[in-house]
Amino acid sequence: MIIYDLKCKKNHEFEGWFKDSAAFEQQKDLNLITCPVCGEAGAEMVPSTLAILGRDLKASEKKQNGALTPMKAVQRLNEFLEKNFDDVGDAFSEVAMKIHDGEEEARNIKGTTTRQEEELLREKGVPFFKIPVMKLDS
Repeated sequence: MIIYDLKCKKNHEFEGWFKDSAAFEQQKDLNLITCPVCGEAGAEMVPSTLAILGRDLKASEKKQNGALTPMKAVQRLNEFLEKNFDDVGDAFSEVAMKIHDGEEEARNIKGTTTRQEEELLREKGVPFFKIPVMKLDS
């Protein structure tokens, strides 16, 4: 399964789940991909913050020519986030707004937001970015 970040002609962003890239192209050519916000057909792929592809987990964990494997990269990202960010959970937008307004000490935070909260943060000029994070079994 491949997850693509998509954007419609009216700039609404959403995700699409496809069996493979050929399935995406076929559905796109048949105008079967529509924006869940406005119903506009003809969505295009946009760059994703993180993409991982692997068929065999054990094979993906092996290093090839000393390169960092996708699974190891995700593991390192998770470790970095755990060490360097305060988890504020679903209060992310509230805490981010307080930090932005100077009501709380500036620090790295992580958490979850709804699309409406993300739009409000953008409107208020609060800097943030999304990182899709997988929970790894250890």
